Amino acid sequence: MSNTTAPRRALLVIDVQNEYFTGDMPIEYPSVDISLPNIVTAMAAARTAGVPVIVVQHDAPEASPIFAKGSDGWQLHPQVAAFAADHRINKSMGSAFAGTDLRAWLDSHNIDTLSVIGYMTHNCDAATIYHAAHDGLQVEFLQDATGTLPYANAGGTASAEEIHRVFSAVFHSNFAAVASTQDWLNAVREGKPLEIDNIYLSNQRARKAQVN
Repeated sequence: MSNTTAPRRALLVIDVQNEYFTGDMPIEYPSVDISLPNIVTAMAAARTAGVPVIVVQHDAPEASPIFAKGSDGWQLHPQVAAFAADHRINKSMGSAFAGTDLRAWLDSHNIDTLSVIGYMTHNCDAATIYHAAHDGLQVEFLQDATGTLPYANAGGTASAEEIHRVFSAVFHSNFAAVASTQDWLNAVREGKPLEIDNIYLSNQRARKAQVN
């Protein structure tokens, strides 16, 4: 996309559900005290700017310990549920594209840039970002309007901060332009795309820093 071409954006609000606030999967980094206000701000700004807002909700079977359909944890956070979204999607897999009408809806509205907010950075956000990038869309990731939680399993242990930081760096190297909510608001206001980096330069900077 040329830097002089105004992006045709849609804001994708992924899985802002009670499970991450009052359930058994609390978001830790950035804290919801940071991410939720930025999510609401981005949604309101998108409405003002005429950027379509798509709200995504994850469905799990009724016997699931998390996101069980119909449970309180499955419900959208009230501040998101009350928003008059342009389109709503229910999904059962990580990517918001998998088994949904998202791609068809974007095509029908001539969207070429997907701005991603919501949860979780490394899971549904990542799956959606990779899917969108591989499908030819420009992608933006608002890193302070998203968040994650820690893991410990046979593959290793990682804090929420580590997961969020590493995935943000990986996204920006090849898959999505990573920015703050404020920088995204400025870009929307100016009708400009956010700049993404590349794998080569990302690696060269890291190697130089190691030497120094």
